[in-house]
Order: sequence, then structure tokens, then C-alpha cells
Amino acid sequence: MTDAWPVVPPAAATPACGPPTFAPDSGWRVTRYADVRAVLTDPTVVVPAVEAGPPGTLAWLRATVSRFSPPHRHAERRAIGVSALAAVDPEELRHEAAGLTAAALDRAGGHVDVMAELARPVPLRVLAARLGLADPVAAGTAVAVVAAAYHPGADPALLRRADAAVAALLALSPPGPAQVRANLIGLLVQACDATAGLIGAAAHHLLTPSALRATARVDSADLLAEVLRLDPPVRATRRVTTAAVRLGGRDLPPDSPVLLRFDAANRDPKVFAEPDAFRPGRPGAGPLTFGAGERGCPGDRHALALAVGVFDVLRERCRRAPADLLHEPHPTLRVPTNLEVSVR
Repeated sequence: MTDAWPVVPPAAATPACGPPTFAPDSGWRVTRYADVRAVLTDPTVVVPAVEAGPPGTLAWLRATVSRFSPPHRHAERRAIGVSALAAVDPEELRHEAAGLTAAALDRAGGHVDVMAELARPVPLRVLAARLGLADPVAAGTAVAVVAAAYHPGADPALLRRADAAVAALLALSPPGPAQVRANLIGLLVQACDATAGLIGAAAHHLLTPSALRATARVDSADLLAEVLRLDPPVRATRRVTTAAVRLGGRDLPPDSPVLLRFDAANRDPKVFAEPDAFRPGRPGAGPLTFGAGERGCPGDRHALALAVGVFDVLRERCRRAPADLLHEPHPTLRVPTNLEVSVR
């Protein structure tokens, strides 16, 4: 949200909803809610394959986690993360994140950079501790290094740093089979930028005086759900067809790259009345930011609880002056670079 509350215009480069479109250099782009959901739940449209690497490296991690697994390995690897998260109460995560946030603000003085001091460190520290990593603070630092190079195509220098960070995370992880440890690390990496981006977007849109007045009686979880829709930290995700697919009136041949635009689908006027309006507690369909189907985010409730814990304290104690916001360069994520707020 900008200070033109309660309308949140689309971020730059967000495409309009329409039928699937094809570009020779990039493949198919999918923007409508129904089409994006159809792809997410179609077993013939899969996550692009990643190359494996030596044990303990970033390439090994990517090839071992459920996020990038081929269909025949996905279920068993996803079950590792689901089992680990089943033992973690989201409400306890929220409480612990709120406590760490309050303590950080007590130390901060008059101002704090939400992104550097809270949005990444707090959720990672809380979740790493609950997943059994030996040093949650060190683990959080290493996870951020891995996350910076996690998606294919990262700079070689980032890849070398990430290899060292994966080795450090394995040393901090509880004893167990390599595949189990990899998927615990994968949960942390998946939570890193997505949760930070959500917290940063919420702070940007909702900590101005006008927004705080307008939302004073609205629960933080409802506010963050609408931020997830209008300014999703994950703007898009990639898939590839393994068979011919009929989608939105178009025929996609086998081996077609597909880019699913959550940022556009979450504003589909056929699904969301007044799609650019910030309306917490909207009835009906929710945003697609956490995905759908068998590959939907296994930790959506946990991520939201961590973000709510941080944001509950921010909205009580912090204010943001109206200002432009810069975001980290990334093809599919939307994470603020820094965001300073005043502390009361």
C-alpha cells in the first residue's frame, strides 16, 4: 500500500491478467488465477530439473530438497519437512518471534532497519531453534547466504559462498540421514526471503500513520494475508510441461517453459472484486502466493505465524515516514533492500 490508502497499485512490471502468452526467448507466461492454479495442480507440468553436485554443496542441496525434486522423489522428501513442521506449534513461533522483535527494538534506539535487523534474522533464528540446529544465530546467517544463491543462475561468487554455508548448516543440523538434514535446511532456505519479503512489504504498506489508523482494529493475520495478495514476496515460479497441455484456450506443447505470475493472478478481477483495493478479511478464494496442490508450501501456517509475531510488535511500536522503497534484484522474488522505521 502506498499513502493513497486503501488502493495498492501493482508493482512495476506486473503483467495484466489475460490468456497465456508465448515469447520465443522465455516460453509461456500465465497470469490468470484459474490458469495458474490449473498448472500448479497438473501432474504433467513439473518443476524444472536442477543439476546435482558433490555432497555438502549448494548443488547437492538443491538436488536433494523437495522444492526441486522430480515427481518420483517429491513425496518422500516433502514428507520430511511436513513431519518436522508438525512438531512445531505456529502459535509458539508467533510468540517467540514477537519476543525477539521486542528485544531488538529495545536495543535499537530511535530507528531500526526492519530488513537487516528483524525481517530475516528473527524468523530464521526462531525456526532454526525449533528445527534443532545447534546455533540458531549462526544458522540464520548461513541460511541467508544460501538463499542468495538458491535459485539457478546465481553469480559464481555467491555459489562459492553458498557451498561453504551449506557445509556449515550441515554441521549445525541434528544428526540424521543426509536427505533429512538437507530438507530441514531446505525449510529454512524457503522461509528466508519469502518471510522477510512479507514482513518488509507489510511494514512498507501498513506502518504509515494513515494506514495504522485505518487498520487499527484489524487482526495482523488478516492484514498480512492481504499483503500476500497485493505485494507477494514470491512474484512468480517456473514449471515445464512434460506433455501437451490445453490451458486457457492455448495449446502448450511438451517441454515448454512456463512462468506462473502470482502477482498478476492475485489481482484477477474475475476472482477478486476491486482487485487493487486493500480489503483484509476478503471472503472466497485466497492468494496463490503459497502455491497449490501437492507442491504447495508445507509451512504456510508457520511462515505466517512468524511474520505475524514480528509485525504485531512493529505496528505497536514503529512508524514509517512515506518514502520510496527499493527491492533486491531477483527474477521471481520481491524483497526490500532496507526499510528504516522509527521506534517508540
